[in-house]
Amino acid sequence: MKDSSGRPEPLDFEKPMAELEGELNDMREKARSQDIDLSAEIGVLEERLKELRESVYENLSPWQRVQIARHVGRPFMLDYLSNAFDDFCELHGDRLVGDDQAMPGGFALLDGRRCVVIGHQKGRNTKENLERNFGSAHPEGYRKALRLMKLAEKFQIPVISLIDTPGAFPGIGAEERNIAEAIARNLREMMDLRTPIVAAVVGEGGSGGALGIGVADRILMLENAYYSVISPEGCAAILWKHRKHAPEAAEAMKLTAEDLSGMSLVDEVVSEPAGGAHNDVRSAALNLKEALIRHIDQLESLSLEEMLEARYQKFRQAGEWTE
Repeated sequence: MKDSSGRPEPLDFEKPMAELEGELNDMREKARSQDIDLSAEIGVLEERLKELRESVYENLSPWQRVQIARHVGRPFMLDYLSNAFDDFCELHGDRLVGDDQAMPGGFALLDGRRCVVIGHQKGRNTKENLERNFGSAHPEGYRKALRLMKLAEKFQIPVISLIDTPGAFPGIGAEERNIAEAIARNLREMMDLRTPIVAAVVGEGGSGGALGIGVADRILMLENAYYSVISPEGCAAILWKHRKHAPEAAEAMKLTAEDLSGMSLVDEVVSEPAGGAHNDVRSAALNLKEALIRHIDQLESLSLEEMLEARYQKFRQAGEWTE
C-alpha cells in the first residue's frame, strides 16, 4: 500500500512521524508559495521530528523490527546487487526441472572481486510477487543455488548469499519434487564447500528456507532483519491459538539481530539508516558492501584447511547444552 504521495504506507508506529513530516512539508510549501519567512517554525518542527525519530527507532520492539523487515519498500536482493555490486550476470535453471525466479543468482563483481551471488527475491506488487512466489523458493531454486556454489568452488571465488524469505515454498508440487531433500543437500554441501561463503540476512530469515543458503563461514544480519525457525504469527497460533499474540511471540523467540549476535549465532550486525533500509537504500547497500568486503578479506587470509575447520566448529558450538 502507498499513501497519496506515492510513498509506502507508514507502519502503525511510524504514523506519528508521518503526520509530523506532513505538517513540516505543508509549512515549507506555505513559506515557498507565499514567500514568507517561517524558518523558525520550520526549525522547531524539524527538531521535534528528529527527537521523535530517535525516540522511536532507538527503542524498537522485536515485533516492530519484524514489521520493518517486511516493509514493502525495503530493498530486496536485486536492489543490493544494483547498489553494491557491478556486472551482475544472472544464470538460470537447476539443470533438472527448470528455473526459479524466487532465487536469482549469478556472477558479479564486489569492489572488483569476482564472486557468485545467490539470494531470495520478493516482489513489490501482485504481479511481481506471483512471478517471484513471494520470495519462497521451490526445490529448483535451492538446486540452482547449489549448482552456482559448485561453480564458485571450481573457479575458487567466494559465495555471497543474501537471505530474505518467509520460508521455502510448502506447496504440493514442491513436496513432490522433494524440497526437503534439496534443502538438506545444500546444508551438507555448503558445510564442505571449498571456497569462502558469507551469508547476510537482509530481511526475513524464515526457517529452512533461509538455512538452505545460510550455512556460511560468516553470517551477517542487517539491523532490522530477523532470523527464526517460525514466523511470530505461526508461533502465536501454536502457543496462544491466535496470531494476534504475534508481538509477544516475537519477544519470546529472540529473533532479532541483537538477540542472535548475543548468542554468537550471528557474526556481525550491519547498521541501517534511521528508520530502516527502505529510507535510504543506497546507504544500506554500501554498509552491507563494506561488511562483505571486510569478511571476505579475512576469510581469504586463511588457508583452506583453517577456513573449513573454523566453519565446522562455528556450527558445532552453536547453542547451549548440558552433559
